[in-house]
Amino acid sequence: MNDVLLTGSNGFVGKYFIKKYADRYSIQKFSFLNDDFKSLHVEGIEIIVHLSALVHQMGGASKDEYERVNVTQTLDLAKKAKASGVKQFVFMSTVKVYGEENDAAYSETSTCKPEDEYGRSKLKAENELLKLENDVFKVSIIRTPVVYGHGVKANIKNLVNLVQKVSVLPFGGIANKRSMVYVGNLCHMMDVIIEKEANGLFLASDDRAISTTKLIELIAKALDKKIYLIKIPFFESLLKFIKPSFHKRLYGSLEVDNSLTRVKLNLVNPYSVEEGIRFMIDKTEKKY
Repeated sequence: MNDVLLTGSNGFVGKYFIKKYADRYSIQKFSFLNDDFKSLHVEGIEIIVHLSALVHQMGGASKDEYERVNVTQTLDLAKKAKASGVKQFVFMSTVKVYGEENDAAYSETSTCKPEDEYGRSKLKAENELLKLENDVFKVSIIRTPVVYGHGVKANIKNLVNLVQKVSVLPFGGIANKRSMVYVGNLCHMMDVIIEKEANGLFLASDDRAISTTKLIELIAKALDKKIYLIKIPFFESLLKFIKPSFHKRLYGSLEVDNSLTRVKLNLVNPYSVEEGIRFMIDKTEKKY
């Protein structure tokens, strides 16, 4: 049984991984918020899974804060890990390193042009981590689109709440493509990467991208709620004018093609998009 140190264990991804894989790994937890980094000893730890991060903040966060959390803390942990004989460092990154919404799908080989401080900090951390890699210290980087599942917050939670409260929504006929990844598929990928001791860059995604309209329909189905999605003339143009960031998330496309990752890992997602949405909504789902 491999000894794993997990950061970010209070997030819904960390909680899922612990619950699902507690019988496969001896998991220790560390919090940069609550624990003393100077007192952290990682001797005997074989793998570090670093989920802790300052994620995209709608209200904004300073460049220095993104740098401190996403770059400095990551590198401090990785350097301590390397010096202590840890074999593998798994780093959770983001598709924000590529940039924003785009009509073409991002792949593992796409050029990175991050447009915000969150994406820039994650890309800088990736590059600095790769400089530490050698034959005995492997670095595994996972770039994710939106991760969803039970306990998710932010935009997905807001969308679920909206569908619960409103039966008629002006989001019919949206034909965009947005990739997401169910937490169960993401954690399965993490498990495969650890099992195979695979290093390099990996891109996470469910099997297919879906439109905003389809996402709302699947949420409503999981909630067992009847909804009506209509298309209102000029609504999209009005939303783009008064709430451009909201418009971008609802109407823009952000698709990923992780074919290279699937081949490299011989990866098969255990859950479909439909199952992932249902498990996100179903609070009694215990099997994961």
